[in-house]
Amino acid sequence: MPELEKKIQEVSNQFAEELKNSKNKKDIQNTKIKFLGKKGVITLLFTNLKEISAEEKRICGPLLNQLKNKIDLQLKEKENIIRENEIKSANQKKQNFDVSSYKTDFKQGHLHVYSQICKEIEDIFTSMGYEILDGPELESVENNFNALNIPEDHPARDMHDTFWVNVPEMLMRTQTSPVQIRSMKSKELPIAAVAPGRCYRQEATDASHDFMFMQCEGFLIDKTVTLPHLFATAQNLLQAILNKKNLDIRIRPGFFPFVEPGVEIDIRCPFCKNGCSVCKQSTWIEVFPCGLIHPNVLKSSGIDPEKHSGYAFGFGLTRLAMIKYNINDIRLFHSGKIRFLEQF
Repeated sequence: MPELEKKIQEVSNQFAEELKNSKNKKDIQNTKIKFLGKKGVITLLFTNLKEISAEEKRICGPLLNQLKNKIDLQLKEKENIIRENEIKSANQKKQNFDVSSYKTDFKQGHLHVYSQICKEIEDIFTSMGYEILDGPELESVENNFNALNIPEDHPARDMHDTFWVNVPEMLMRTQTSPVQIRSMKSKELPIAAVAPGRCYRQEATDASHDFMFMQCEGFLIDKTVTLPHLFATAQNLLQAILNKKNLDIRIRPGFFPFVEPGVEIDIRCPFCKNGCSVCKQSTWIEVFPCGLIHPNVLKSSGIDPEKHSGYAFGFGLTRLAMIKYNINDIRLFHSGKIRFLEQF
């Protein structure tokens, strides 16, 4: 047997072994380069044909061509088998996907405590038939003060410590009550709505005060609306948001230019028994200033106070969140402290 013929047989056996051990596409590619590449084993064998006799060429030439075609065909077949197995394996993984698996130490974002309590408030009032409203934070003097029975010389304006802007008769709203005025002027009666949002006042920042805070304005206007309607609404809200059926609360008279009569609903301070900075040493926290809408406010929006009445309330969402989640410093809401935010 010619020497070259022996080499062809050896290469065929070597290829069969390597093909058997090829488990993926990368192995197939390496085997292809090794045997069929420009510097591969088959190429070198073809080069050796030049050095043998014509009689040996007639024997070895066809054998070498057959081996080359065989290698090429078997490589393609093995590659197809590997591809089909990969597809089958991927489909099995999809079918057997464990939906309960989780990644350890995975950081997950969540809603800020403000967003959470706003959603709760909206859900509670929506269940009672209230509409959720919104309004601009840059407001006019007319909507923020005048239409709410707070004229220019009224002492209540001094209590608001307003942020004025470089636009005549415009300011950063000091309360969410302007949303009430806007809806009274544009909507048909009866109206039942709440408007949560940001408010701004030039407050000295401490544990219970901040220059920006969240407030929620609520009101209902219809015929024969009375204070018991207001008290029932306040009781349902506070019981639902604080998840307590028996609340230690008190109702006392209060003065607000836009309501008459006006009352204040307080909750016993959850942070102390004898007084602290949050409750101003009183053991009570004011959470629900409210009352029947003043006739002048109704008139300013074109509503006849002889035919319609209503109640309005404006409570601090920030203060309510502090009570609900036992937070003793309002500055934590905007501190950006991860350890604080992760609690909610």
